[in-house]
Amino acid sequence: MKRLIHLVIPLLLVSQGVPPVAGAEAEVVVYGSTPGGFCAAIAAAREGASVILLEPTDHIGAMSTGGLSHCDSNQMVRSTLVGLFHEWHTRVVKDYTDRGREAPYNPAVKDQSRWVFEPHVALRVTKKMLDEAGVKVLTERRLKSITKDGTRIKTLVTNDGTFTAKVFVDGTYEGDLMAAAGVAWSIGREDRDDYGEPLAGKQYPKPGMKINGFDDAGKLLPLLTADSRGAEDRGDTNVMTYSFRLCLTADPKNRVDMPKPDKYDPARFEIIRRYLRAGGDIGKVGFDRYPLPGDKLDGNNSIGGQFSIGLVGGGNDWHAADEAVRKAIWNAHKQYTLEFIQFLTTDPIIPAKTRDQYRQLGLCRDEFAAHGHFPPALYVRESRRMKGMSVITQKDILDTPAKDDPIAISSFPIDSHDCRRIAVKGGGVVNEGTIFPVRRKEPKQGYAYHVPYRAVLPKPTECVNLLVPVALSCTHVGMSSLRIEGAWMVIGQGAGVAAALAAKQGVTVQELPYAKLRERLLAQKQVLELPSAGVGDKK
Repeated sequence: MKRLIHLVIPLLLVSQGVPPVAGAEAEVVVYGSTPGGFCAAIAAAREGASVILLEPTDHIGAMSTGGLSHCDSNQMVRSTLVGLFHEWHTRVVKDYTDRGREAPYNPAVKDQSRWVFEPHVALRVTKKMLDEAGVKVLTERRLKSITKDGTRIKTLVTNDGTFTAKVFVDGTYEGDLMAAAGVAWSIGREDRDDYGEPLAGKQYPKPGMKINGFDDAGKLLPLLTADSRGAEDRGDTNVMTYSFRLCLTADPKNRVDMPKPDKYDPARFEIIRRYLRAGGDIGKVGFDRYPLPGDKLDGNNSIGGQFSIGLVGGGNDWHAADEAVRKAIWNAHKQYTLEFIQFLTTDPIIPAKTRDQYRQLGLCRDEFAAHGHFPPALYVRESRRMKGMSVITQKDILDTPAKDDPIAISSFPIDSHDCRRIAVKGGGVVNEGTIFPVRRKEPKQGYAYHVPYRAVLPKPTECVNLLVPVALSCTHVGMSSLRIEGAWMVIGQGAGVAAALAAKQGVTVQELPYAKLRERLLAQKQVLELPSAGVGDKK
């Protein structure tokens, strides 16, 4: 089964020669304020381009300001993450020290220590950097359609204004602008023989659970997604689980009670009861908690757990959903999160000690006040992936990391969360899709590899003035390494520089001379030389 390439775009999204309505114009328009998006906007503005950053929600910064406060760069080669990534983290620390607070970490030391911060500090720093760069930031501007002249995007039409630019950057996790522009993309997982990737197809690293996944009528219990394993070497359209990154505290001065879920149904968690009654490890039920400044915790889906705050299968339709359906999917994830916490804190099957540990935690009064203190950003770990001029695969990460046209270096481990939870007919339940971190043993960091400029470029027959640094061209295995905010920040910076240069020089993004791009990337302090030690070392 070859992967399906989605080339059919709804007619309402693309029109040729439709007159634009009133709006604004800039040399570069970035759609989506994810870390890749806001870094692209800042980088382009610093190259002298006029820049508008459009964000479809009311929240700037996506996960970097929305609860993901334990910076995963501790598993990366930090010496290659300089430029805006380093500046952003330096400013985060300065925000603390300027207020007489202890520095939470030292960005100048490129070791494997944990870098942690509070969401509201990250948001303050992000907004200040955008403002200083002169980026015009507009929130709640949702893409409705685009107009094209041949292979060139002319305007981007939102619910509130139409925007014209010489070059556009898709900064969304979902690749929404890319898809609207008629650029080829894929979703889900490839077959193993599509690109010769041993980690493609279906993956079963977790032990199976010796429990029945069906109810008395033979139907799947809640929280299970399939009743068949399928061929292990074949891909599918499933994506890794989405979740929220919860900002929590037990400090009574700052603690807000965890909201109660609507219509809590204890029967939803029958599968977990069966697991624990069968002798399952209570340590595999719950979620990870990373200490943060301010006596807070970052709550994350447990990649090694059997049951956690990730709603397995819940994000499969997110990429193609309209605004209303995405809102419903978002709410379904919030409902599940609150129900899961209700289960952990009240159900008799959970040991009293564990119930008490989770019961002490609440939301933070000084975080996300406009959103009821609940994180506004859903952790979209994976969505559409462009089929561009170069596809980053497992081989590019592990075997042939050097490229002739790098715009950034990435080094997060190949690391995927669950994609399915399967009830096996005849007995047993198994989580499928996890790729436990593929990395060096010492230090525990991923392998450094180039992100080529071609991987953020659509094919010129499809679009000539669009760059895609987040939903970039890669396989599912490739995205399992690229899908981290630190990587997206440096890739976004590279795309932003390229966007400004192409706009200024009046050339297509594919025709931009790489030598000039490299010169300006280095001037913006990007690292483009692979580290000499550890590359390709599988020890």
